[in-house]
Amino acid sequence: MILHVRDAETDALVRELARRRGISITDAVREAVEEALSREEAPSSLWDRTADIRERIASYPSTGETADKVFYDTLWEE
Repeated sequence: MILHVRDAETDALVRELARRRGISITDAVREAVEEALSREEAPSSLWDRTADIRERIASYPSTGETADKVFYDTLWEE
């Protein structure tokens, strides 16, 4: 089966992906399409996509400080 790409920019992008991953052009196309299809099939919410960031922030120890109006006013020297 032949897949002919007639766009120079697309060809360059596929070749760059293959080079970075150390794989063949065919594998680069397959992986890119598989990744795109998986994103289409299982759209996740912003909440789900930021879970790792929220976990990292939650792991920091509490300072006991409160980010209230007084705190923000001190940042603006008011």
